[in-house]
Amino acid sequence: MTDTVTTEKNDPPGGDGATEAELARARKEQIGRYVAIFVMPLLMVGMMITGYLYAMHAPAPHDMPIAVAGSSQQAYDFARALEGADPEAVDVRVVGTDEQARDLVLSREVAGAVSLSDAGTAAVYTAGAAGASQSNMVTGLVAPPIIGSGLDLTVEDLAPLPDHDMAGLGVMFMAQALMLAGYMPLSIMLSNSPELLRFRRIVPLLAAWSVLIGTLVCVVAGPILGAVEGPTATLLGISWLSIFAVGSVQLFLTRILGPMAVLVGMLFVMVLGVPASNLGMSIYALPSIYVPLHGFLPTAAAGEALRSVVYFGGDGLGGHITVLVIGALLALAATLGVDALKRRRNPDAGDPEITMPSLTSGPRPKSNRVRYLTLAFFPFAMVVLMLSIMLGAMYQPTPREMPVTVVAATTEQAEQTVAGLEQNMAGLFDLRTSDSIDDARAAVQDREIVAAFVLPSATSPTATIITNEAAGMSQQQVVQQTFEQVAAGMQLPLVVENIAPLPGSDTMGTVTLYVAMGWIMSGFMVVVVAGGAQPAAMVLRQIVPISAGWALFMPALLWVIADPITGAVDGHFLPLWGVGIVATFTTSMFTLALHRLFGLLSVIPAVGILMFIGVPASNGAMSVYMTPEIFKFLHGVLPMPAAVESVRSILYFGGDAVGTHLITFVIWGAVSLLFVVAFDRFRGGPQTAEEPAQERVTEKV
Repeated sequence: MTDTVTTEKNDPPGGDGATEAELARARKEQIGRYVAIFVMPLLMVGMMITGYLYAMHAPAPHDMPIAVAGSSQQAYDFARALEGADPEAVDVRVVGTDEQARDLVLSREVAGAVSLSDAGTAAVYTAGAAGASQSNMVTGLVAPPIIGSGLDLTVEDLAPLPDHDMAGLGVMFMAQALMLAGYMPLSIMLSNSPELLRFRRIVPLLAAWSVLIGTLVCVVAGPILGAVEGPTATLLGISWLSIFAVGSVQLFLTRILGPMAVLVGMLFVMVLGVPASNLGMSIYALPSIYVPLHGFLPTAAAGEALRSVVYFGGDGLGGHITVLVIGALLALAATLGVDALKRRRNPDAGDPEITMPSLTSGPRPKSNRVRYLTLAFFPFAMVVLMLSIMLGAMYQPTPREMPVTVVAATTEQAEQTVAGLEQNMAGLFDLRTSDSIDDARAAVQDREIVAAFVLPSATSPTATIITNEAAGMSQQQVVQQTFEQVAAGMQLPLVVENIAPLPGSDTMGTVTLYVAMGWIMSGFMVVVVAGGAQPAAMVLRQIVPISAGWALFMPALLWVIADPITGAVDGHFLPLWGVGIVATFTTSMFTLALHRLFGLLSVIPAVGILMFIGVPASNGAMSVYMTPEIFKFLHGVLPMPAAVESVRSILYFGGDAVGTHLITFVIWGAVSLLFVVAFDRFRGGPQTAEEPAQERVTEKV
């Protein structure tokens, strides 16, 4: 096998005409490019995982606004009791009437309300469309004081989520797609086609791009998937404006920060923006910093604008539109100011230097039309894949053949019960039978089944549902709620036995996903950045040791982020580091194989397979038994599920299933590396046919 690289832009110029100063500058540039291979993915992955773990590993209510309505003294007495139960959790305000309490909930000025009556009842008002998790949190906060006061409790959802989007994920994924479309293209343009960033060109281009992608997002989320329903013209307008506003801000950042602008854009749009959006999780359950961020970050403005139109008749829309309009105008004005200042300092300055001549594995296209189409295809494909796959997989989370064992004193009794249950729950659960509680409990512990429903016996007069919260909170909640209703219908008292409860550092069960995501992102980012920053490093004899060293470093850093920095993980350094090394290196080799085929466009299939398909199949964010059937199969073969289940096994089950998932990693890594070796042997190594170094020096001389 031979590793060869053609003379290219990234090789130090050494032909005739090169001066000592140019040679020194070229050497510094070479060093800088190698440094960028590590610094860029370190910053991108580090801030992403730190931000998500810090914000969402253990959400708990703080200063959650709740209104209390009732007769004056009665309302004040209850408000004091509610605040006394947990002063830091709630921010209680007293209003005069039931109607005022309802209006505050529907306008989202409060997260929930309690309306007290003289008849000894208390009505709790929530708005599921303002956040399903927030509604549950409100009920959990106010129910104990109500019951403790001897009042009869009723709960009313004033704005329930529709059946076609029962988890409220449609608006969330739609907003994230708009943000991705806004901040991603500018940095790629800067590196590949900087002439497009001239102000008079980029503004109309950005407007056209906003219309194209905004319309596409609305069509996919609406008519195609049916996840979002609302007035078409208004949704289109919000989508266009959101992309244009984010793109305008990113344009300004690109002017002052150059290629590093992508990091700042990611920080504000994704790392801070997603938690502060109030779409996936209530901002009143996150650290207090996210409440003010919610007021001006674009992800929150776009998401809340969509939510107000889809679920609340446009109430509150004006404020969110104002944030986007002001952001766009200020960014464009600031860009004009920066351009004017640069022209004054250097009137003869041209466009920035091209640092990414080609996005494919071949040479830079000679046709501008082909180059621009390739440039547009990259963010276009990313938006389409993210929205269609992730939203399509997760916006209707319902049980699909979820395995549950029914346990009875005899197999015949269990079979009779199953026959009765299947009449009403066909397709929802894969009901099995057993006459051994110990066997069923072991199967729940080993994650072979989701739960076991134990019927009463001569020695135990109550029914029991055995669950496993650490194996997946979403599936645990589904089976518990379902079989509580089953037991009530059978007029049986029910006891819930949770054999593996989640710790206080991971109350939502998402830490496993974020740690695994850090491994996977680290693996593919180092190869993608190397391909763009220093193509000379992509030869096998360089990229393999680079990837190996990176795989040794990043899982250790991610453990530092997860344990001492954010407190999301308690110990387990050696097993997490060891598996993380294998997962990260495997992902690098898989991305390298794709890079040999597609060049820098390999990021599209890499992210598509590892993240957009991998997350729904991972059993991390949502139970794999609540996504379409194909993801149940993919759960057993993809790297992301193997990473999630490895972390889960290490943290909560003594590492019982790590060996199986290591085999998955080894297969992916070995096949990918063998492919690269074979590809290089037949193609002569990675070819980066770019301008010769002599031409580059001659142009500058």
